[in-house]
Amino acid sequence: MKFSYAYIGISIMAIVLFGSCKTIEKASIHGLHNGFYQLKTEKKPVQSVYLDITNEKIDIYDHTKQQGVIKRLFTIPLQNTDSLLTNEMVFKKQGLDIDITSILLKYRPSIHGLPAQLSTDLNMALYIGWRYDKYHIITKQDPLEKRQAKIGNMGYDVGFFAGPGATIINPFTTNNRRLDEYSGMIIQTGVAAFIESNVASFGLAIGVDYLMNQDRKVWIYHKKPWLGFVVGIALN
Repeated sequence: MKFSYAYIGISIMAIVLFGSCKTIEKASIHGLHNGFYQLKTEKKPVQSVYLDITNEKIDIYDHTKQQGVIKRLFTIPLQNTDSLLTNEMVFKKQGLDIDITSILLKYRPSIHGLPAQLSTDLNMALYIGWRYDKYHIITKQDPLEKRQAKIGNMGYDVGFFAGPGATIINPFTTNNRRLDEYSGMIIQTGVAAFIESNVASFGLAIGVDYLMNQDRKVWIYHKKPWLGFVVGIALN
């Protein structure tokens, strides 16, 4: 088996990024957090609020820019409660999003009369984009008359990514100008759009690959665009 610098480089990056348990724990949470949001209800106009969230409840504080005054408005219990049903509330937030992404599938269009290709080569990238989130919270009652808050999340973001990867260099991908076969290291860059869930992000990407050795002159996909299916794990 032949080893390439691509696998070595990606392995080192993986150790640095995921070697800390705290980093993994932080990356596994991509949902509602303490912070400032825009609150929208059926009966009141949009207002700026601060959420203080625990496993048992969400405390909502009114936030005004004048002198930084903050006062508690109400509390949403998250466990079983006897409180009355509440109207649906929507909390909106936007901000910078930083993810570790991987392009699971790359579709490369036909070139030089050769058929289109679908590749699943090893790759990793750092993604930076602008994220929009909307959280719906409503209290529902089950058949046993127990009430519990339900939280739904819908989000999306758009941004840029860049990172290392591996690709197969062989006679097919060099139009028969390279007779042997090996894994070459690439740098991939592009733009991506995600639909967000609580833990992971899924979306589409458009990018290009740069082969990091002299065979870039004969590699038919060097700097050629591809369409990919991308998944991301949040770091912030």
